[in-house]
Amino acid sequence: MTTRGRVLPYYVRQAPKEQGPTHPGGPNLSGTSDRGLTELWRVPCHQLAGTPKGNAVVIHWLISQVSGTEERGFCAPCYLCPFMFFLGWQRLTQAEDAKRILGGVYTVEENLKRTPLYEMHLKHGARMVPFGGWEMPVQYTGVIEEHKAVREQAGLFDVSHMGEFEVKGPQALDLIQLVSVNNAAKLAVGQIQYSLMCYENGTVVDDILVYRLGENHYWLVVNAGNIDKDWEWVNVCAKRAGLTNLELTNISGEIGQVAIQGPLAAKIMQPLVPNVVLDELKFYWAKTGVSVAGIRVPVLSRTGYTGEDGFEVYCKKEDAVAIWEALLEAGEDDGLVPAGLGARDTLRFEAKLPLYGHEINDQVTPLEAGLGFAVKLKKGTDFIGRAALEAQKANGLARKLVGFEMVDRGIPRQGYEIAKDGNAIGFVTTGTMSPTLQKNIGLGYVPAALGEVGTEFDVIIRGKAVKAKVVETPFYQPRYYR
Repeated sequence: MTTRGRVLPYYVRQAPKEQGPTHPGGPNLSGTSDRGLTELWRVPCHQLAGTPKGNAVVIHWLISQVSGTEERGFCAPCYLCPFMFFLGWQRLTQAEDAKRILGGVYTVEENLKRTPLYEMHLKHGARMVPFGGWEMPVQYTGVIEEHKAVREQAGLFDVSHMGEFEVKGPQALDLIQLVSVNNAAKLAVGQIQYSLMCYENGTVVDDILVYRLGENHYWLVVNAGNIDKDWEWVNVCAKRAGLTNLELTNISGEIGQVAIQGPLAAKIMQPLVPNVVLDELKFYWAKTGVSVAGIRVPVLSRTGYTGEDGFEVYCKKEDAVAIWEALLEAGEDDGLVPAGLGARDTLRFEAKLPLYGHEINDQVTPLEAGLGFAVKLKKGTDFIGRAALEAQKANGLARKLVGFEMVDRGIPRQGYEIAKDGNAIGFVTTGTMSPTLQKNIGLGYVPAALGEVGTEFDVIIRGKAVKAKVVETPFYQPRYYR
């Protein structure tokens, strides 16, 4: 099946371990040619591996068989890739190729969603990959180039895949206080708050942004891959608590979102919003009902996910293309470039901003993840997960998220084991060669007692213990507008 000459995406989901290629019953691809599998693409590792260690090795094995690089244990794109968040992977040009090569061992997924800016990404030469059920741009000219552009000038991101839930009515705040670990009662109209939703055991449902847009009017902005799960969770929580005097609407399908990030973001944006003085719009604040490039938009905010200054334009999805093009034109002389998920990942990682599926998930609490600043145990109202988090804080953390730098040569990757004196003690959540620092760095969970700066341990890279040491984080000091 094709669309305008381009092949619809297919990617491979992990099968049960006992059916994988490492089992004698798995497919033998040693003689498989990669002719017809002409497009090398990258796919998020956490969508393919079921656990931090999981079947990532199986994926590497399968890739190496197809690409003929078995002696390395993984393919050339993996080996050259500066970040493991996007694994080297074969994009299959036909569904029949997938079925023939992978047999019944893996399941082929399709029907990925597309944002309103899909055609713009193709126009600018983006490499498209599956991400959280969406077909998204991983890069345009290259991850390193786009990363540096955001650090030095500005980058333009399509974040229309993110989810938005609108909460209105007399009990709107009651619901948000119930599901959010932070204290939304302190928000002024126009203010934004970072928070998390937790299960009763204190582990993370998702991390969210809470926008207070009016007296009894809020938005919850959630991660793209968690929209359905979060929507169900919020509705279940409202029903259990008997909160009926409110209006809860999933407006994700109606909203497009374009984000401009970088030190020149305000300079580029200001001419497009003549009725807004951007110097007066502070970090984690928003304005409603403004016009961007002559187009009325519901929300203009100033947050970001890169460690740089920047803005988010929430618009009707049919207006996204016009706003995208207006911003690119306005920023042309200042070096504004489209930027993909690859740069977004390396940028957020350097600033130690968590990513669901990496630093946080339903096996980790906010306290373990170093997000205690957002957990308000004494906010005056009960919230889901409070008792568990209070107990964890009182008893002390058994493990914690730390940043580390490789002492010996090697690049840490998500899922790699962390060891001390030959014993496994933790795992890597994110790792790469930092484009800004030009160092091999990582984040990972270790016992709290081994989380002090300067503590050394080993990261197991391809079976070899490679020395690393705990360092201060964030690796890159954010430059937000205060």
